[in-house]
Amino acid sequence: MDIKKINKEIESIDDELLCLFEKRMELVKKAGQYKKKQLLPIRDKEQERKTLYSLCQKTHPDLSEYVRSLFLDVFEMGSGYQSTLYNNDSVVKRLIENAIQNTREDFPSRATVACQGIEGAYSQAACDKMFSPADITYFNNFEGVFGAVDNGLCKYGILPLENSNAGSVNEVYDLMSLYRFYIVRSVKLPITHTLLAAHDVKLSEIKEVFSHEQAIRQCSQFLKSLNGIKITECENTATAAKQAADSGRKDVAVISSLDCAELYGLSVLSYNIRNTDNNYTRFICISKEPEIYPGSRKTSLMLTLSHKPGALYNILAKFNAHGINLNKLESRPISGQDFEFMFYFDIDTPVISENLKQILAGIEQETDMFSYLGTYQEL
Repeated sequence: MDIKKINKEIESIDDELLCLFEKRMELVKKAGQYKKKQLLPIRDKEQERKTLYSLCQKTHPDLSEYVRSLFLDVFEMGSGYQSTLYNNDSVVKRLIENAIQNTREDFPSRATVACQGIEGAYSQAACDKMFSPADITYFNNFEGVFGAVDNGLCKYGILPLENSNAGSVNEVYDLMSLYRFYIVRSVKLPITHTLLAAHDVKLSEIKEVFSHEQAIRQCSQFLKSLNGIKITECENTATAAKQAADSGRKDVAVISSLDCAELYGLSVLSYNIRNTDNNYTRFICISKEPEIYPGSRKTSLMLTLSHKPGALYNILAKFNAHGINLNKLESRPISGQDFEFMFYFDIDTPVISENLKQILAGIEQETDMFSYLGTYQEL
């Protein structure tokens, strides 16, 4: 049989598959309507496992894994189709629609904002890029920022989430599971680290370097070249600069921004000491209530999944079935719970997308804990 005849036969089979798929989805719809009326869950995992086992037993061993993958996707599409019947009852759908309706057209230019650190911190630079101007209240730690927003002390809070080289800011991720908040905007801020010290101090005189843990990691190659140097972690790069300036020591330097040199009366020993030129930190702006501005297309979620085979796959299959691009997946162990994980997702799709609402409604129905963190623009 030549290739044309083979392709013709495949096309004929595809037509049969399409017809059968449409019939299956019509029955899935009827089953979904029944489940909704009887207040039953969308998915029956036990029945799915039994069906998969039976199908794999019936097929040739060489095709068993392909059959399994095929029908896992079929089951996922079926549950996604059924979840559309539950959309009107979806908490997250109502939250998104209300936020869109009640949010002003333009992101505010002025606001009260909570930042971690002191004047000259990178959080302040991120704040300045989002607001012009902002009334900033500084806090010693990240939890102070969450608390200020949660208690209504500040309208917004600015927090670093991840660095392109040093990775995620784990403390912020851990705190995200403890507070109720929504992301309303984010910004990627280029980070250019400098080594600062008191005036008239030479690099050869330096015995100790102060900085934040993330900055130290981002400049690790430069620090390795300074043999025998003591590294001291501080709460913030700007705090480190102030401590170095206040100490009066001539043997201490700090990794901080160039702005801190002028702010705290320090001189530059070395410019651009970061490991790579492609160094940026992503900051998020949080609020107590959801705000969704026109053009928002980045959505963040947090959810917990039990330690069972296929738990994460079932979630990822939803994104694939709906054609939604997943930008980020971060997992964090849940403190005090064995083999339980918190997962953080960033999704790239317009907020007006019906696919987005469908997938969120489905996840909301099927996960132990689901938290919608907001839909927003990234600068």
